[in-house]
Amino acid sequence: MTLTQLNYIIVIAETRSINKAAERLYVAQPSLTSAVQELEKELGITLFHRSGRGVTLTGDGAEFLLYAKELYGQYESIMERYGKGGVRKKKFGVSTQHYSFAVKAFVDMARKFDMSEYEFAIRETQTAEVIRDVSTLRSEVGVLYLCDFNRKCMERLLKSAGLVFHHLIDCQAYVYLWKHHPLAGEESIGFDQLADYPCLTFEQGDNSSFYFAEEILSTNEYPRMIRANDRATMLNLMVGLNGYTLCSGIISEDLNGNEFLAVPFRDDEENRNSVMEIGYITRKNTILSRTGDMYVDALKECLKGKE
Repeated sequence: MTLTQLNYIIVIAETRSINKAAERLYVAQPSLTSAVQELEKELGITLFHRSGRGVTLTGDGAEFLLYAKELYGQYESIMERYGKGGVRKKKFGVSTQHYSFAVKAFVDMARKFDMSEYEFAIRETQTAEVIRDVSTLRSEVGVLYLCDFNRKCMERLLKSAGLVFHHLIDCQAYVYLWKHHPLAGEESIGFDQLADYPCLTFEQGDNSSFYFAEEILSTNEYPRMIRANDRATMLNLMVGLNGYTLCSGIISEDLNGNEFLAVPFRDDEENRNSVMEIGYITRKNTILSRTGDMYVDALKECLKGKE
């Protein structure tokens, strides 16, 4: 097994095509195919299902890809630091579900550093990517939530990825909407009142699952639903279509302004409220860097008094 073969597997998985991967890698297609077959023979597993529409990872291939990304990522980090022309900047990355407080904490943390000496990254992304990024060391810390519905599935995924969940705060559901929404003046909002307005939810990709939903009460039946893939689009839909989403109720006005508000969700017999346990994930048996500790402290400061 070589680092070159690992890179080949990563690129093929990203492009889902041997031909497209060969173009990106500047490798002849037969040579790329041969390299993959040699690796599969060495490992004793099949990495990809091949069809006329391209290639997809097998179960063994998906598991192998996690290790390949981790190993190849470490190789790239070494080369960036110590290879020819290496800058040796310290790195720190965070991957998070779409939480403004997580971004606010990142801003507060980053302000304390000379950014010419650091390479910072924050990624608001899909739930599966948060888990994958921390598992493969792309990010040191991930931010997501657990609830009664997704807990068993998520804890199983975290365990298999070698990750640990750390509790930060418990919150119940709030309805997040534009301050000029017809329901904005309500003291609480019930599910029946929301029937005429579109529920907004973050897209979770091709392998989406109820368990990956960022919005609490994701199993409810919503007569109108729109999926978006970033927070700015979500806010625009709230203004343009009187859309709403169900969230933790923790809003950072420093970043989002005061045009949006969170109203307590009022449950009923059919639509019970549920507790969101928001926390951060790290790799098992690892100690956070000084930067990671400072980011977690910034998270706790942003969440202080919110329960």
